[in-house]
Amino acid sequence: MVAPVSGRVVPLADVPDPVFAQEIVGPGLAIEPLVPTAPGELHTSLVDDVDGVVVAPVAGTVASLFPHAFAIETADGRTVLVHLGIDTVTLKGAGFGALVAAGDQVVVGQHMLTWDPAAVAAGGLATVCPVIALQEDPGQVELLVGAGTLVRRGDPLLRWLAPR
Repeated sequence: MVAPVSGRVVPLADVPDPVFAQEIVGPGLAIEPLVPTAPGELHTSLVDDVDGVVVAPVAGTVASLFPHAFAIETADGRTVLVHLGIDTVTLKGAGFGALVAAGDQVVVGQHMLTWDPAAVAAGGLATVCPVIALQEDPGQVELLVGAGTLVRRGDPLLRWLAPR
């Protein structure tokens, strides 16, 4: 599973939503996008990735699609959820754009959605993006990066430890 957005890795326990923080829907991690608020603030290796494009972390079928979130079911029946920000459902799609539809087949790294994390932050909402292995046993998922790590879209994040 690869990073759908670029940013800094955050443990799920630090996500300001108990459903994610307590791993109620499954294990994973979160990524805090690097939102520029001043010239030169971004880490230089990530500056080309600040275009608002969100990519597929796995290959499979788009199982569900909302302006602020999507889930992809893999060929072996596992599902990955990507949620863009916290409480962003309240934006009713403003600032988000779908590039795929529910039911589409996607490949790893395919463009899925666009969004504007700076606008989300300006609206007072958290921009952190949980990436969740839905309904998985935490012992079956290995985190490949630690908290605080800077990742680029497409960098390895998680992997399943055993085939299904």
